[in-house]
Amino acid sequence: MLGPKLSEESYSGEDKRLLDSVANQTGIALENFDLAESMVERLEAEHRARQEMDIARQVQSKLLPQKAPVLKTIDYAGACIQARAVGGDYYDFLDLGEGRVGFVLADVAGKGISAALLMANLQAHLRSQSAIVSHDFAETLEKVNRLFFESTEPNNYATLFIGVYEDESRRLRYVNCGHNPPVIVRGNSVERLGATATVLGLFEDWQCGVAETSLLSNDILAICTDGVLEAANPAGEEFGEDGLVAELHCGRNRTASELLACVIETVKQFAPGEQADDITLLIAKAKAA
Repeated sequence: MLGPKLSEESYSGEDKRLLDSVANQTGIALENFDLAESMVERLEAEHRARQEMDIARQVQSKLLPQKAPVLKTIDYAGACIQARAVGGDYYDFLDLGEGRVGFVLADVAGKGISAALLMANLQAHLRSQSAIVSHDFAETLEKVNRLFFESTEPNNYATLFIGVYEDESRRLRYVNCGHNPPVIVRGNSVERLGATATVLGLFEDWQCGVAETSLLSNDILAICTDGVLEAANPAGEEFGEDGLVAELHCGRNRTASELLACVIETVKQFAPGEQADDITLLIAKAKAA
């Protein structure tokens, strides 16, 4: 390929060895150049992905309640700490007017972007129906289930707890759609708000029951997702309901916000290392009469 030498002499063995060495070095340089280009492209793609995830995280954080209606007989707070940039846990405080607030906490099956999109879908359905939720629980949630069922894949579903608290009467009417039973710590006793319906979005033909309880002076209501109850220590032991109830007893003199922060910190200390699941918790503390 180089053609004849200028001296018109043939290439010697030394010339050929030199050319072979140059060719090898050139080949390695070209391979390194291709590898560098590939690395640059991959780094740029990862940078764009991180930017998109940051935007998704910011958008999802705005979907969580930014303020809560102030009531006379109850103090409450909520938090969601995601295991990834975005997740499928969701809580909300619905301002229902007339001294009423809706406590909502849901856990969409799955993790990451897909779960976050389903969470936003469910939240939109619930908020669109919030005007009538306190008047007719069953009809409202049947509509939400149908919308969720029709707009998601067949294997997608969510557990949900929704309760409407009335400030004047201290009454709490609720529906538990296959969610972990929330607990009410009342003195030395514990009331569990068990399931009244199956999960949302899995079945087209869906009905729910409505239950009722009250939040009396100094009662503490805790609603949480699996990220709290199933947090495991290095020995494989789960935090569980017993750990949650013990923390609520210890923090009964704290405000709802202080108690919320205390429980979350205790869960993190109990299960150190990488967080396995979203931690979402809602605490409501009834004021003294």
